[in-house]
Amino acid sequence: MSTTHESVLSAADLRKSFGDLVAVDGVGFSIAVGETYGLLGPNGAGKTTTISMIAGLLEMDSGTATISDEAVTTTNVAAKAEMGLVPQDLAIYPDLTGRENLRFFGKLYAIENLDTRVDEVLDIIELTDRADDKAKEYSGGMKRRLNIGIGLLHRPALLILDEPTVGVDPQSRNAILDSIERLGDEGMAVLYTTHYMEEAERLCDRVGIIDEGKIVAEGTRRELVALIGERDLVRLEVSGDGKAAVAALTAMVGVDSVTSEGRTIEIVATEAAGKLTEILSTTAAAGATVHSVQVIEPDLEAVFLHLTGKALRD
Repeated sequence: MSTTHESVLSAADLRKSFGDLVAVDGVGFSIAVGETYGLLGPNGAGKTTTISMIAGLLEMDSGTATISDEAVTTTNVAAKAEMGLVPQDLAIYPDLTGRENLRFFGKLYAIENLDTRVDEVLDIIELTDRADDKAKEYSGGMKRRLNIGIGLLHRPALLILDEPTVGVDPQSRNAILDSIERLGDEGMAVLYTTHYMEEAERLCDRVGIIDEGKIVAEGTRRELVALIGERDLVRLEVSGDGKAAVAALTAMVGVDSVTSEGRTIEIVATEAAGKLTEILSTTAAAGATVHSVQVIEPDLEAVFLHLTGKALRD
């Protein structure tokens, strides 16, 4: 979690077209020390093109990006030295062990105390117990984690992760997310692209929602959800006088709607979590017994639908 406003990355008005296709159309954002910033959008939204320009792999049509005050261009090695890039495609040697892969790339970076750093990275990516097995024997998720380890070996100011969990099983995915969470806690700035809403909600301090090459909204999860109103859904399972409970709940201040089906009552209310005690006492006073309670907050999927008129994974 970010504790300072010092910017590691500043990008402004990035634009890139391929013929008549406008892939990125005026994208800009900044990332602070220790902050994880998510670019959330569907496939084809412009996420990979954006990070390719920020990483100096793709020339910008216009716009600027700086990393640790170094201007990003396709030829500025000093800027590239400040970043670690983890692409969607694996960049590992299958016939080398995990440890050998890390040592190979570490030598390219001329890292001092390399063996110590390799051990640290193996711990971060949770591959210590498989360090001396060949990478081709790894599962898809383990290969992804090794890919991440290579990107953070040289302690970059900014780690760029492009859809790092695509095609991995749920257990491996969770291990990858655990590793990334530790990086933010240790002060590394992270740029994370994904089309998985739950990943953005778990990892990112701030999120930029990107669609058709433009950032259509940006902010913390709570700030983005506020765009569609601070309304939550409370679902109660009750027995007893459900009709009286519905009538009493409907009369509560701040309750937008109450519906019921069978033993289930659903209440839509502004900041419902803060009204939970009143909701439960009102239900009990009306003669109904509550057996279970579930508070469901709006999510980034709902925000994306609200802003673009389409689902995140269309």
